[in-house]
Amino acid sequence: MSSVGLTFVGAALFVNGLLLLGRIDAKGAGVFNLFVGALQTAIPFFLIATADTPDEILGAAGIFLFGFTYLYVGICNLAGYASTGVGWYSLWVAVMALGFGVVNIVRFDDTPTGLLWLQWSVLWTLFFLVLALGRERLTALTGWFTLILAFTTCTVPGFLLLLGEWGRVPTWAVLASIAVTALALVPLSRVDLADTAASTSQPTEPTGPAGPAAASGEPGVDATGGTPGRRRAEPAAV
Repeated sequence: MSSVGLTFVGAALFVNGLLLLGRIDAKGAGVFNLFVGALQTAIPFFLIATADTPDEILGAAGIFLFGFTYLYVGICNLAGYASTGVGWYSLWVAVMALGFGVVNIVRFDDTPTGLLWLQWSVLWTLFFLVLALGRERLTALTGWFTLILAFTTCTVPGFLLLLGEWGRVPTWAVLASIAVTALALVPLSRVDLADTAASTSQPTEPTGPAGPAAASGEPGVDATGGTPGRRRAEPAAV
């Protein structure tokens, strides 16, 4: 059952990565986050309720980190709340994911799964930096990293779990995917799909006191999505 949830976490990360890169509407992404958040909350409740050992409870508990993240993101995006709270929650998730990574490697002798958790720890740390601390220069990097991990840490492992083949994946294969991801991020982090879309599909508009129109295409709207001189709640994407 957890393999089904992991596969759909890949879909949520894919959607949210595109949101960070400016290709998906925040409210539309928020609806899908609620779907995945509900799934990733129901699954661990069932697994814990039917668990026979503490280790089974431990393994299921980590799923809540994803479920609550996507519920939080979905509600914030649909209601228009600021993303700061999601960002600070992401810091806590990053710390917990680091712990789950170490536990999988040391206690369960499952290094491939532990490496997945360590990658999620890095990703949620980036969410913290972008959403809580406002490090906007990391937005494109975070968006591309989210897109890549959607497949390498969720969709593909989840599908292999469904097939019963994840246990045969060697540690070197996961390490290789990490290395390829790191190399791919160097050029990709310089590509902002929102800026690209704005420059290729929008006609040139005259600049006023507020500067050029933002990627949303609305004249007089600044890069944060609000009117000049007034900060507006930014959509959360994790």
